[in-house]
Amino acid sequence: MVENANPLSRRQAREVLAVSHARRDELVRRSSERGRTLLSAGALLGAAALLIGTSVPASAFRDPSTGFAPEFTAVPVEGQALEVSSDAIASAPVRDGFEVLSYAEQLRQLYASAPSTFTATSGPIRWPFPYTVVMTDRFGPRPEGSSGSAFHNGLDFTPGGGTPIYAIADGVVSLQVEDQGGFGNHVIIQHQIPGQNVASLYAHMQYGTSPLRTGDTVRVGDFIGLVGNTGDSYGNHLHFEIRIDGVPVDPFAWLSANAV
Repeated sequence: MVENANPLSRRQAREVLAVSHARRDELVRRSSERGRTLLSAGALLGAAALLIGTSVPASAFRDPSTGFAPEFTAVPVEGQALEVSSDAIASAPVRDGFEVLSYAEQLRQLYASAPSTFTATSGPIRWPFPYTVVMTDRFGPRPEGSSGSAFHNGLDFTPGGGTPIYAIADGVVSLQVEDQGGFGNHVIIQHQIPGQNVASLYAHMQYGTSPLRTGDTVRVGDFIGLVGNTGDSYGNHLHFEIRIDGVPVDPFAWLSANAV
């Protein structure tokens, strides 16, 4: 039986423990240094691989004979050029001239330039007198200084005061008024003529001479009233108008084209 060695004193135990700790710290330090060295080397290798991967094309690592990385040859292409002949002259396109006419102006032109005389008719559309009478003021612009409006919308007949006036066509009285001014005693008759919505106006008749009232039905040739000088009038005359869709047109031209 071997006897145990003498036990260490406290001082000796502390010294042994200190030596043990120093050796442990040395081993840890050396292990850390080796780890840092390996890490630095790995970082350098990774940076080198990244540099190679981004700077060298992938086709450099492939065999052209495999077909995976076909070689391409850059071919220069000439740019397109536009040449304009010296004979070419830049100019604005030429368009036909045009003019916009109102509906009223179109109607006025349609029934303009009619002759200045008429022959009395006895058909379904007639003149307001069964015989030729004098006409003093035609449809259209009036000369400067003339009495009345600047544009005359009707035709003035002057057969003499008290001369009978007759309806130009079948229709219905749309208005009968005895004004003190304007048209004076006047009648408007609405006619439904094929293809046209026509109204005829008879103005300045003698007061109390028209038997018609609004809504009455009239036949062509029916008595309308007597030529007078009522309202705004320069003397005994019949102011006669033709309106198509409410637009005044030349009565002489219209009657010349339609009265038979």
